[in-house]
Amino acid sequence: MTIQKTLKNAARRAINTPAFTHFLSLLERRQGEQADLLRVLTYHRVENLARTAGVYPRIMVTPRDFEQQMRYVAAAYNVIGMPDLLRFYVDGEPLPPRSLLITFDDAYVDFAENAWPILRRLGLPATLFVPTAFPDHPERVFWWDRLYHALAQADSDQAVSSPLGRFSLKTPAQREQAFSHLRDHVKTLPHAEAMQWVEQVCQSLGTPPPPAAVLGWDALRRLVREGVTLGAHTRNHPLMTRVAPDAMRQEALDSLHDLERETGAALPIFAYPSGGANAEVVQVLRQAGFVLAFLTGHGINDLKTADRLQLRRINVGHNTSLPVLRLQMHTWTSA
Repeated sequence: MTIQKTLKNAARRAINTPAFTHFLSLLERRQGEQADLLRVLTYHRVENLARTAGVYPRIMVTPRDFEQQMRYVAAAYNVIGMPDLLRFYVDGEPLPPRSLLITFDDAYVDFAENAWPILRRLGLPATLFVPTAFPDHPERVFWWDRLYHALAQADSDQAVSSPLGRFSLKTPAQREQAFSHLRDHVKTLPHAEAMQWVEQVCQSLGTPPPPAAVLGWDALRRLVREGVTLGAHTRNHPLMTRVAPDAMRQEALDSLHDLERETGAALPIFAYPSGGANAEVVQVLRQAGFVLAFLTGHGINDLKTADRLQLRRINVGHNTSLPVLRLQMHTWTSA
């Protein structure tokens, strides 16, 4: 184990102690809340790890942890819906103090199975960003799920060769290391080349893809009727910084049009896949008529100064315990 990982683990243990929770409570009581601050939480999956062998675990939160987090959020913040935020920007309608928005990326099946029942029971609105080429296409699997599953299920005597070197798969730690390096490499490639490279790696390991995990259109329409807001997340989930400007515009608008066609309406909102955005991407979204767009970069938004097409979010994953989340939402820890 590296020194860095040892320090991270020690810090995580310290944060999750009763003493630190008490310190957090004192910190929160002393916090002076500035007006017009918006916190945006982003989740991907809410599922029990025991049911997801071979699936990338870091983007998962267990249903038990999720419910604990949502109960805290409901008590400590004013949870708003996406239409409320649009009215703030378009009509100047004020938001309540301590406003918080709950978002989910990628429209995984477990949102409907595990997350939405908890949110609905607590009366909390949520927005689900949908990569619209995936619903009702079980042959389509997100590349990171495909890659992680292939590495996790490969025989231990196999290895992966890449431009970054050769990675052994003998131990779980080596598989995790291989995935981390290969994932980072994929994000440096043009989208089409990246998808081809992932497919080659997975085929070389001889493992079948994991089951499809994205909600179908019937399920998405049912969620809309129950109060969930859907948002555009491209069609094919490319990193927007790894496609040409024409493709950026097409991916964003086609996703919006798919939502309009399948559900009857769609708000002009967008989430950048994997947070991939730069000045050129933002300008394409602005010219295409999007009103709100969300990054994955951590932070609390000051709505007096934030670019509404570059709103930051607080990502919640497997290692985000409630004390960690509370700390991340404190203004002291956010730029």
